[in-house]
Parts: sequence; C-alpha cells; structure tokens
Amino acid sequence: MLRWIIFLLVFAAIDIYAYQAFKTIFKHQWLPWVYFFVSLAVYGYFMYVFLNYDRSVGQTSKTLWAMGLFLLSFIPKLVLFFIMFGEDIVRVLVGGYNYITDNFFSGTSEKHLPSRRHFVSKIALGIAVIPFASLLYGIYKGRYNYKVLKYSLKFDDLPDAFDGFKLTQISDIHSGSFDDREKIEYAIDLINMQETDLILFTGDIVNTRAEEMNPWIDTFKRIKTPKFGKYSVLGNHDYGEYASWPSKEAKQVNFEAIKSIHNKIDFNLLLNENRFIEKDGERLALIGVENWGKKFKKAGDLEKAISSVSSEDFKILMSHDPSHWEYEVKSHKEHFHLTLSGHTHGLQFGIEIPGFFKWSPVQYVYKQWAGLYKEDNQYINVNRGFGYHAYPGRVGIWPEITVIELKKASDSA
Repeated sequence: MLRWIIFLLVFAAIDIYAYQAFKTIFKHQWLPWVYFFVSLAVYGYFMYVFLNYDRSVGQTSKTLWAMGLFLLSFIPKLVLFFIMFGEDIVRVLVGGYNYITDNFFSGTSEKHLPSRRHFVSKIALGIAVIPFASLLYGIYKGRYNYKVLKYSLKFDDLPDAFDGFKLTQISDIHSGSFDDREKIEYAIDLINMQETDLILFTGDIVNTRAEEMNPWIDTFKRIKTPKFGKYSVLGNHDYGEYASWPSKEAKQVNFEAIKSIHNKIDFNLLLNENRFIEKDGERLALIGVENWGKKFKKAGDLEKAISSVSSEDFKILMSHDPSHWEYEVKSHKEHFHLTLSGHTHGLQFGIEIPGFFKWSPVQYVYKQWAGLYKEDNQYINVNRGFGYHAYPGRVGIWPEITVIELKKASDSA
C-alpha cells in the first residue's frame, strides 16, 4: 500500500509542475479541465491495463499500447517537471535573498518570492515537445525503420578460404509484438538482398508463447538459406519465464514448441553445441550457447558447447546476452574471435550519430549494449534487435540487420 501511495504522490507532483508550465502560458479557462481529463484518462487506462495484467498470457498488444501511451504522456511531463522545479529552486533562493535584504537592511516588507517567468515556461514546453514528437515518431515509424549495418573485420589467423566470407546477423524478433505484415516482409527482403554466406539469429523469437510466431512462420521461412546455412540460439524470452503456467509440464510444452519453431523456418538451433563450417578444406567453428545472462536465466554451458572445438579453430560464438561476453567469454582460456549477441535492443531509445556519438540509458546497465566492441583482439557485436518489446516503438535506436565480412589481415595490408 505504501508503494502505491508514494507512486501516486510522485506522479501528482510531476503533473502539478507540468501543469504550471501550461498555466503560465495559456490563460484559457477550459485548459485546466482539458489537461486534467487527458491526464486522468491516460493514467487511468494505464493502471487499468496493468492492474488487470494476466501473467498466464504475458505481454499483449493492449499492454504494449498502454505503455506507449503512458510514455508519450509521462516523458514530456518529466522534462517539464525538472525545468519548472529548477526554476522554483531559483525562485526560493532569490526570495530568501530578498527577504533578508528587505527585512534586515532596508526595512521594507514587499513580496519576496518572484513570480514564474513566462519565457521559462515557453522554453520548458518547447523542450518537452522534442521527446513527445520523438516518441510519437518512434511508435508510428521508428519501430519498422530497418537499417542494414555493415562491418569488415580483420583477423591474422582467419583461414585463407574464409577471406571475404560474409555473415548476416539478426536478433530479438519478438514476433508477438508485430502488427504490420508489409513492414516485416520488407525487412525479410532486406535480409535476402545481402546475399551472404551464412545467416545467424541470436535469440528471442517470441515474447513468451510459441503461438505468437504462428502467423509469421511463412514470412520468416522466406529468408533464403545461403550456401553455409542458417543457425540460431535461444534468448531469455524463449524459456517462458515471463508468464505464469498452470504446471511445469505446460511450461515445458511451450518451450519445446518454441524450439521447434526454428526448424519450421529452416534454422538449425544450437543448444550448447557447435558446428564446423567447412570451405575449401579449411574450417571455422560456429558455437551456439543457450541464454547466459548476468541478470537473467543462466542456461548457457560454454564448456559443453566447445567440447569438440580445438584451440586452433577460428571461433564464432552466438550468445544472446552480451553480459556473457563481459563476465565469462572474453576472459576464457579459449580465444573467441567473434561473439554475436543481442538482448539489449539499445533500450529502443537513445541518440546515435554514426562514428561520432552513441548514448542510451541502457549503457548504465550493459557495458556492451549496441554495435561493435573489441578487447584483447576479440570482437563482440551487439545487434540492436529486429523487433520491439514493452514500448511499441523505437527512438534513435533503429531495428537492425547486421552484415559482417571476415577478412584476412595480411591480405588487406
């Protein structure tokens, strides 16, 4: 009960401060009522949806859009709160100074607390429009704004036969969130246009339940199988951890159904195992582990996955959660040349200026959160995700198809 009281008090404070900005600029009598009813409707709908959230079902389109509507209303108000609260701090300081000087030095007794300044409210509203417009764009356009990102990576010990070998990575499909078949088919066409040698999917094919993928089987089956195949691993959402099940058996049935999806779309699912990709008498080791996360399910068994791999093999590891690379892979006695992950989605919110600047709140949780990283001559690519989850949009962090070309370093000097 105390948690809900604190929750309501915080939101009331934010709304009151946000309202002050509107009140300072707009003098119409009807404005307070419009503001009040819109805010009440948004918060009321959000609370209704989540108080009636059914954990046996998991995330639905209703919860997605409730979250989207809530963020669309709340984030701009939060911006207004910080600006207007900052102005109040200044007003109190100025008022205190005026009180002291008037009462102890000049002997006058005038109004000490300055009024709200019109221009500050204008600036606050102008700044608040930016996240509002961005979130709105993220919902209607950004979530399907697919980008193809290409990297060329050089390795001294890459087998000669694989010089110029290309692989395509996708991650975090989250099929239960999709609602636009035309956009998804466009993304599948983008994947097929890359004409790479190998296609790899790094987990989270659904939000929770296997049946979420049923309407999309034929669509994803359209991904062409390249010469060296299509491989995949599981992500944290593929274990049914985020729903309530009537029994352990029901949860296991769902898990088995999720695993079978990969075969239905012609992907070879690797469960703590490896495959050798052979070309012209040489090979590289493709290793796939189940989900291993610092904060999430630890089903991955790296030792089991590399049981038949030698130290001399060139190794590509698929591991859904990049925290696996940070806490276990990069310091392992074996050298993993390239690790492919996803999971973070880049929080689906951030700012990126390619080659210059990259920021998202998720970087305070994950050290490797989007794009390519290198340490001790080992690479990890964290794919920003194909789909979306929780918030039905993307702002600044766009859905991604990654194409990586492997190059022999000595040949490119």
